[in-house]
Amino acid sequence: MSNDNDDARELKAATAKSISAPKFPYKPPVPDEYRPSIALVGCGGIAKNHLDAYRGMGYSVVALCDMNLAAAESLRDEYFPEAIVTDDTEEIFAREDIEVVDLALHPAPRLALIKRALEADKHVLSQKPFVTDIREGRKLVELAQQRGRKLAVNQNGRWAPYFSYLRQVLKNDLLGDIVSCDIHIAWDHTWIKGTHFENIHHILLYDFAIHWFDMVSCVFGESCPTQVFANTSRVPDQDVEPPLSAGALVSFDAAQASLNFHAATQFSPAETTVVTGTKGTFRSTGPVCANDQVTLTTAEGEAVVPLDGNWFNDGFAGAMGELLCAIEEDREPENSAKENLRSLELCFAAMTSADSGQPIKPGDVLDITI
Repeated sequence: MSNDNDDARELKAATAKSISAPKFPYKPPVPDEYRPSIALVGCGGIAKNHLDAYRGMGYSVVALCDMNLAAAESLRDEYFPEAIVTDDTEEIFAREDIEVVDLALHPAPRLALIKRALEADKHVLSQKPFVTDIREGRKLVELAQQRGRKLAVNQNGRWAPYFSYLRQVLKNDLLGDIVSCDIHIAWDHTWIKGTHFENIHHILLYDFAIHWFDMVSCVFGESCPTQVFANTSRVPDQDVEPPLSAGALVSFDAAQASLNFHAATQFSPAETTVVTGTKGTFRSTGPVCANDQVTLTTAEGEAVVPLDGNWFNDGFAGAMGELLCAIEEDREPENSAKENLRSLELCFAAMTSADSGQPIKPGDVLDITI
């Protein structure tokens, strides 16, 4: 019979030495000279974050459009007093001086307006999630190419400081081959009570999780996911209609990503992201949408990464700034609509899996109903 010493197994954690963090450009991109006239269509709650970010970057918003003129006028007066206000999108599209249109609308009215804006030779920044039908999204991508216009999606999370730095880490191959990406978000999303968003059954997997499906798409690059398995559940005593807990597992040939969303967290909301590769590990923890604490660990040691800024409003400045840089440099934006379709395939697969209880291959589901 073996004794305790023979049977005991001690887990020993290697202590990595402290090293300096690699310096990468993670701040919102800014075009060298290009400063076009911008129009914002849609003056709902999120519009103020768009406008505040654009004002902070020195961009020129010359027109605001919304059926609710009072809402548009209020935002105009606060952020861009010289801008005109209208409830007619055709007035926006007819103006030759307006080169870029930011469409901050819900999906249903947005589709036709993206098409109309491209036909009017405007560059377009579309609100996320981009479309509810992948086939329609492909048509818009093709139309933008035909018209020689740039079509980008406001995946503003890409320029949250920690996510932007992570993308630079990946570009510089500091993590090697990615084997896992684990995301855990706990926050309070009960603010949707009584709003339009309460009518969206998969508010978590669709409107919210698209940011993190987009992250997974970035992390794994050209690797093709083989399946998505997802589920949702109601939490005790919740008083909003959509399920406030959701999870998804995205499988690849030699890797996986796990995403967990807990949207009824009343105390100590936080998010954690851990990306592990064959050469290193990236870890980010902190309050949701705030200044995360980031560490990067490789064979050389562990670096604590000092980052400035927050998702709000760096993300909004980054999404528009990247589009403007792409126009100036005549290239595809990193947040292009074409690339975003890959993120939507993950999103649609997760929603369908949660409904069916079965794993779904990304790309098999081309449209969803919200």
